[in-house]
Amino acid sequence: MSKIDNSDKMHVVFDLGGVVFRLDKMIAIQRFKEIGVTRVEEFLDDYAQKGIFGDLEAGVLTAEQYRDELSRIVGKQLTMEQLEYAWTGYAAELYQRNFDALLRLRREGYRVALLSNTNPFMMHWARSSAFDGNGHGLDYYFDRLYLSYEMRMMKPSPDIFRAMIDGEQTAPDNILFIDDSARNCQAAAALGIRTINPDNGSDWRGEVYSYLGLDMLD
Repeated sequence: MSKIDNSDKMHVVFDLGGVVFRLDKMIAIQRFKEIGVTRVEEFLDDYAQKGIFGDLEAGVLTAEQYRDELSRIVGKQLTMEQLEYAWTGYAAELYQRNFDALLRLRREGYRVALLSNTNPFMMHWARSSAFDGNGHGLDYYFDRLYLSYEMRMMKPSPDIFRAMIDGEQTAPDNILFIDDSARNCQAAAALGIRTINPDNGSDWRGEVYSYLGLDMLD
């Protein structure tokens, strides 16, 4: 059984695409077509991918297995660099305000985590110094990353939320989860997790700060 955290501070858990950065599926589709993946619309979604794209994010396929299979489908050899270029098309716009907010929450004593349906190509970029434009990757902003392909489960499965609760070692109602997918928020709320469901790319700081009893600084 998990240890219960009796501190007053909530644990704040963020989604990545749509929350930390603005998500744009169409840019990713365009990039995949540039590298020769012509029927990519059949596989890509805003929140959960299908076919071998979904298998990649669920950890069923490794990055190399995915590259081999997609290369076979399109009839030419794709490189890891091409695939990272295509996948990172999802990250349409990054906001300094969000990075500042994540750091502020940590300074205020909140534990800040990430729970994302994602894959090794996106994470190779996001965990590198190229991510935020200031020389920092995701790990600089979060206490812990819960990544679907590492956990071998995906939102909105209750299992991934239970694993996150167990990892945070706190009660579900001591977790505030921010995700732009209503379906993911509903799945989290069904387990007792508190949720905020902002629109893709919107400024969620005021709502999050208000929920936590913090003043808006800018």
